[in-house]
Amino acid sequence: MESKLGQLPKHLNLLVSGIIVICAGLVYGGHPTVLMPMILDYEVDSLELMNMLRAVMGIYIGIGIFWLIGAYNEKVWYSATLCNVLFMGGISFGRIISTIFDGLSTPFTPALFLELVFFGWGLFNLKRYR
Repeated sequence: MESKLGQLPKHLNLLVSGIIVICAGLVYGGHPTVLMPMILDYEVDSLELMNMLRAVMGIYIGIGIFWLIGAYNEKVWYSATLCNVLFMGGISFGRIISTIFDGLSTPFTPALFLELVFFGWGLFNLKRYR
């Protein structure tokens, strides 16, 4: 009997993670002086920090758009899924390192679990649909 994950359409990983990452990017950089204190209790009080958060927003939106394109365009599905695996694996690795050295972050622990799920799901899809 096939697992539940095996029954999901192969593009769903890219579609869902693309939407989530675009939304996260907008939260980080959309209006950092308002959203960061409201969501993460973190004051953004320097031009350099605003610049960095908006650059992160741009990366997240660009990557998210690539994943959405990959969800609907078979020609780039493999490269978008590989990009997704590298992104989710890299960001979860960084969060694990931070947890070990800096302690547990309550607001970002659910993000870590989601990133690990998307990492595993992407690996599964790369193996299954190669």
